Amino acid sequence: MEIRHLRTFLAVAEELHFGRAAARLHMAQPPVSQQIQQLEKELGVQLFERNTRSVSLTKAGQALQGPAQKVLNDLDLAKRAAMFGSSGITGRVSLGFASASSRRVLPLITRAVKGSEPGIDLALQGQTYGGAVVNQILSGSLDMGLARLPVRDPSIDWHIIDFETLVAALPEDHPLAAKPELEVADLAGEPFVTFPGTQGSTVRDATALIALQAGFSPRIVQEAPDSYTILSLVAAGVGITVTVSSVQHIQMPGLCYRAFSTPVPKMAAVLAWHKKNTDPALHAVVAIAQELLPTPEPEPVLLIR
Repeated sequence: MEIRHLRTFLAVAEELHFGRAAARLHMAQPPVSQQIQQLEKELGVQLFERNTRSVSLTKAGQALQGPAQKVLNDLDLAKRAAMFGSSGITGRVSLGFASASSRRVLPLITRAVKGSEPGIDLALQGQTYGGAVVNQILSGSLDMGLARLPVRDPSIDWHIIDFETLVAALPEDHPLAAKPELEVADLAGEPFVTFPGTQGSTVRDATALIALQAGFSPRIVQEAPDSYTILSLVAAGVGITVTVSSVQHIQMPGLCYRAFSTPVPKMAAVLAWHKKNTDPALHAVVAIAQELLPTPEPEPVLLIR
């Protein structure tokens, strides 16, 4: 078994199409098929179910996918250790984030890590909601991530990197758009577009809380997986939403933002990690982030503590 066999296997396993896998590997399709056949022969198992219309992983293929990826990850770490071991820390640190709200902080962290600790491979995992970040850190599938308070599990440590304000987003031709500021109660009875209720979205939880404090429950008419999609639906007139100030860089025709005149406490954005994780690479990234992004002062009253 050679490393090239594992790379080819993973490409086919992820694409589930020999032609796309070949293009991704910058190879012709016949050598891809030959390498898979060689690997299957050596292992004595069939890794893929193939027919003229589809490709799917067998149970053996599914079982191989995780270990094969680990072998390639470990190979990359070995290369980094050889290249940078004499001058700094080496390792792989996975970081989960939600794309839109991390636009400012994520480039700062990644560039600083690359510049000061080139032996650290910072593996970024997008579309990870704040609540999901904590659960994945606890399960060990993530080393660290961008989340929001509250983080109630005592085994999670965190550092506040920003305070975010809740704002309303609505179609620019909506009657409420004529007002320079809104009361939260103005949104009662409006159709809401928001994140799925099962994905651990702190923004959805915050929306429900401020609505409850204003005497109503949001009437959710559609859910969407990310801020870009939610705001596109708002711009299209499907409904309104409550979001955080860190996504107001998203501008599109038909969309506008309005601040609340109602006193609305802020949300704390944090970098979170497991207290018992002693990996030097993780703590190097934490130290870099804390230096780059000190907690803003003075600390405001938080929406959820």
